[in-house]
Amino acid sequence: MKNRIRILLILCLSLLLGCSSKMERHTSYFMGPFDTKIDIIVYTKNQNDAEKYHNYINDRFEELHKLYDKYNSYDGINNIKTINENAGINPITVHKDLYNLIDDSIKWHEEYSDETDISMGRLFNIWSKYRDLNSDEDADQISVEKRLPSEEELKEAKNYSGLEHIILNKEDMTVFIDDKNVQIDVGATAKGYAVELVAQELKDLGLESGMINVGGNVRAIGIVPEKNRDSWYFGIIKPYDLQYMIDISNSNDVEKVLKQIDKEDEYLAYLHMNDISLVTSGDYQRYFVVEDKLYHHLIDKDTYKPGDYFRSVSVITQDSGLADFLSTSLFLMPFEDGKKLVDKTDGVEAIWYMKDGSINYSNDIDKYLEKK
Repeated sequence: MKNRIRILLILCLSLLLGCSSKMERHTSYFMGPFDTKIDIIVYTKNQNDAEKYHNYINDRFEELHKLYDKYNSYDGINNIKTINENAGINPITVHKDLYNLIDDSIKWHEEYSDETDISMGRLFNIWSKYRDLNSDEDADQISVEKRLPSEEELKEAKNYSGLEHIILNKEDMTVFIDDKNVQIDVGATAKGYAVELVAQELKDLGLESGMINVGGNVRAIGIVPEKNRDSWYFGIIKPYDLQYMIDISNSNDVEKVLKQIDKEDEYLAYLHMNDISLVTSGDYQRYFVVEDKLYHHLIDKDTYKPGDYFRSVSVITQDSGLADFLSTSLFLMPFEDGKKLVDKTDGVEAIWYMKDGSINYSNDIDKYLEKK
């Protein structure tokens, strides 16, 4: 899914009276896996332990990125691209981390919402193709009708989908697509799923307190071991004004574009959380503009086009993979339906940023929400 959603981890250093004498705070970041920035905070007794965790996180995200990649092949690795290339031909034996991602994505589709469907890869590929086309500097020279997919093109792609075409064999750890025209896309769940895997592995390795932020998929591990602090503190970024985004996309003024990058972020909400995940899906990161209309990457299965209910939806729940799945699903369903889903699901809360600028919350969000 997704896509690069920015959530800032706010560390109010001015409020801290210092770390525990037993634990030191270490920060780092790296770029590459999942095509985004990965920020890390760990609390350890010494620098050597911190480096051990940082290296482990880096290596694991590299591995998981390759497994979940649908665009590139890697020596000795069967990944999403391998499965798709063998659609209608052969079952593919895969690593358990990929098998489980596909299996859980299907189970969540059946249990929570059919809005997020990993079998719609062909439809997603079409929108990805046109996003790339419109990112070309000469895109304005192309006629409008050629810069957007046709209704026929979208409907044909949607026809080649359906989870019934994905055949799983747990005993042999194989995945088989029984129709050569169907493609798998795990973009709506892969990043969050990887974050949760790594978080659980870090706990098994002995990490008691830390934070991973993978392009906006945030996972807090344990509590903050510092004086006068009892939780991690997060801010959910407010999307830029829609017309502002369109104007920037249409602008040839380099200075104006650079000012957008440096523009100070505003926040929808501030949250206190421990040992839990926060994931946001929105229209303001991966998009293109044609004739003053914005087309983002979150595609509605019923219209075959970008969802049009909200600017963003944030989900708080224990499992980062499920949070990723639900944030996409909630973004693509009417508010009333989404709120019913959240309120009946244990351990899940959500924040909806509406198109008119208003904010709606699930019933029990107050336990996380910072009061102003």
